Amino acid sequence: MPPKATKAAAPPAPGHSSKGGQVESRKPPELEPILAFYIFFAANIVAAIFSPIQDCDEVFNYWEPTHYLNNGYGLQTWEYSPEYAIRSWAYTGMHAAVIWFGGFLPLRSKVQYFYLLRVFLALVCAFCSTRLYATISRTLNSRVAIFFLMIMTFSPGMYHASVAYLPSSFAMYTTMLGFSAFMDWRGGIRTAQGIMWFGIGSLLGWPFAGALVLPFVIEEVLLASITGEIFDGFSRLLDGTVRSLVVLALQTAIDSFFYKKIVCVPLNIVLYNVFSGGSKGPNIYGVEPWHYYVRNLALNFNVWFFLAMGALPLLLFQHTMRDRPVSKQTLLRGIVFTSPFYLWLGIFTLQPHKEERFMYPAYPALVLNAAISLHIFLANFGSVDPKEWASKIPAIVKLVFVSTFVLVAFDIGAFRIIGTVTAYSAPLSIYKPLHREGVAFPGDNVCLGKEWYRFPSSYLLPDQIRPKFIKSEFSGLLPGEFSEANTGFGFFPGAWLIPSGMNDENQEDMGKYTDVEHCKFLVDSQFPGVPPSLLEPDYISDSENWEKLSCSTFLDSSRTSILGRLLWIPEWPFIPRRFRRHWGQYCLLRRKDKRGKSERT
Repeated sequence: MPPKATKAAAPPAPGHSSKGGQVESRKPPELEPILAFYIFFAANIVAAIFSPIQDCDEVFNYWEPTHYLNNGYGLQTWEYSPEYAIRSWAYTGMHAAVIWFGGFLPLRSKVQYFYLLRVFLALVCAFCSTRLYATISRTLNSRVAIFFLMIMTFSPGMYHASVAYLPSSFAMYTTMLGFSAFMDWRGGIRTAQGIMWFGIGSLLGWPFAGALVLPFVIEEVLLASITGEIFDGFSRLLDGTVRSLVVLALQTAIDSFFYKKIVCVPLNIVLYNVFSGGSKGPNIYGVEPWHYYVRNLALNFNVWFFLAMGALPLLLFQHTMRDRPVSKQTLLRGIVFTSPFYLWLGIFTLQPHKEERFMYPAYPALVLNAAISLHIFLANFGSVDPKEWASKIPAIVKLVFVSTFVLVAFDIGAFRIIGTVTAYSAPLSIYKPLHREGVAFPGDNVCLGKEWYRFPSSYLLPDQIRPKFIKSEFSGLLPGEFSEANTGFGFFPGAWLIPSGMNDENQEDMGKYTDVEHCKFLVDSQFPGVPPSLLEPDYISDSENWEKLSCSTFLDSSRTSILGRLLWIPEWPFIPRRFRRHWGQYCLLRRKDKRGKSERT
């Protein structure tokens, strides 16, 4: 049970309004959790169907190993070499199991399994979002919960993160469950459960996601010290730690089975990312300035990011400068709820190597902060107390201002989502002709040159049609292939046989390339603003050797203004040309035979 000082554990809503010390009896609007789930799931389904894959790591480190587990072949990165072992087969195996169970459904192609897994991720994300939504509604305020739902649904950042097959997205799911456990004290403090969820996210997902639990652990320690219930507090912390250690033991057993040696993947990840130096470590893949995440979060959450940044100052202002006294416990809880986002942003801003996906685990914390800020602002802006300046503003003016603010924020988010889908979805659509009868045959190669990093995974290719790489201007280390040895090597030998040509210094291995003469199909792009080169010729224009099987438009960022790159700009004639989006083409090509005819036609 909670300590005596915390029995009235559900704090009043941040920014609650009162008169003469009495809280107004007007009940905020509510939305049933099941309806919230339908809204979350509908938004996530749209993302699962239309969202392009943003990061090649998602394909090569997760989709391809999953394809290997399900189909016996796939591309392998150095991270899966037993020499380095910094990727968890336990995490990949969970997703492969989903696809395996999908085999009991009437699905006919790997493409359908690809979208099955995306829909499953959409379902999991919707469940976790609804769990946190319901907790916010009970613990804080139903109005804050509705704001949370609205921001989650209309933010481009959540649109991409919700269905991304990435450990950072998995950690985002468990962050929502962990927040929910720590926030809801009905029936007792759930510290052990909260630590367990953050532990699962950190171990199976991304070890650094554990930083988000620190404010809640500090709160537990402070409350135990204040109330004198040290033993109870220690027991809860120990319980959560033991649960996490059980998860770690199971993960280590699974990973050790695949790698055929004792492996603790979370430890390997930390050692590589934190303690590597010189020509190793994450910095060799690029570094960014300190303001990278400010720009990125402003793009993916627009005004909600700035509201999230203002949550703690607004909360402190509300509790110290306004005539609305609350308990110290309520203030402490408010600080605890809002601080994880600041902690996460601070930690990763200090890291030289930055990527958008590193922010995924903290997205729910950002949205919660923004919802709290919006609620505090509206509670004060909507005041009818004659002593308040806001009471002098006509109600219709307030309504127009607030409605305009919210609608503009939602429109910017929608324009960003539509702009991304219409500009970059070609890699998910051009492979469709390969699935037509008589077009591709087992043993055919689909080659990737300068477009290697946009390959959406072998799930979009027919059975036994292999992706291959041809030389381009890229000079780093490309993925190899999992070993397909199947006699005398046991289960999944590709997971433990050491592949050749791997290194952790991003040094190019020429053995990863195939000669273009061995390519039956080839994926290429053509942008008027990007001239061809010796290593990246214009294959699309080479009609003597190649024919177009499928082409889609693709944004030419070199000729498009920054506004057109960031948002959807309609193709209306009155829009000045300098603001319009400009296009290239993204094509799947098929080799012609020496007589100029398509092969096997």
